[in-house]
Amino acid sequence: QVQLVESGGGLVQAGGSLRLSCAASGRTFSSYLRGWFRQAPGKEREFVAASTWSGVNTYYADSVKGRFTISRDNAKNTVYLQMNSLKPEDTAVYYCATRRAYTSNYDQPNNYDYWGQGTQVTVSS
Repeated sequence: QVQLVESGGGLVQAGGSLRLSCAASGRTFSSYLRGWFRQAPGKEREFVAASTWSGVNTYYADSVKGRFTISRDNAKNTVYLQMNSLKPEDTAVYYCATRRAYTSNYDQPNNYDYWGQGTQVTVSS
C-alpha cells in the first residue's frame, strides 16, 4: 500500500502562484509514475501532469503547459506541482496519484494505483 497526502492548496487571485506537494509513505518503491489530476464541480477528473521516477520525463496537459511544472524529490518521496499564472478555470480539487510502472497512457486516471484525498485550489478573477 502507498499512502498519498496532498497539501498546498488554497485561494489565490488570477495570475498568482501556488505550489502543491504530495508526500508518499508506505511501499513507496511502487511509485514509478507520479501524476497530478484535477476535478472541477460537475466535470470529470482530468490529467494535469505526470513524471517518471527520474524526473527526466515529464508530461503535461495542453491547458497547463508552460504554466505548471511537476517535479519530484525521491529522497523525500514527494512530488510537487508548481502552478504559475493561475486562471479561474484552474479552480478544482487537485489529486496526486501514483503507479507502479510506466504506461504510455499516463493521462488516464484508471491507470493509477493509489490516490491522495485531494486539495482544493480556488482561483478568483
